[in-house]
Amino acid sequence: MPEHVTITVNGTEVRVEAGTTVAAALGSVGQIRFRRSVSGEPRGPLCGMGICLECRVTINGEAHGRSCLVVCEAGMEVQTDA
Repeated sequence: MPEHVTITVNGTEVRVEAGTTVAAALGSVGQIRFRRSVSGEPRGPLCGMGICLECRVTINGEAHGRSCLVVCEAGMEVQTDA
């Protein structure tokens, strides 16, 4: 396993340590708003263990990925809605 992997977040390349979750990778670049609620309020990670569903993002084109549960892989594309 490589020491670092590079993912793309909202069109920008981000290099993180191997084993980093998508939520942690987003936080490492200052992204704290991951999506918007139905009323338009910004949302971000709350529980960090996949229960609250507030950290959902689009990962490799698949919507509603729980970013706190997904480990970054080289070439992964992540899109936030916020």
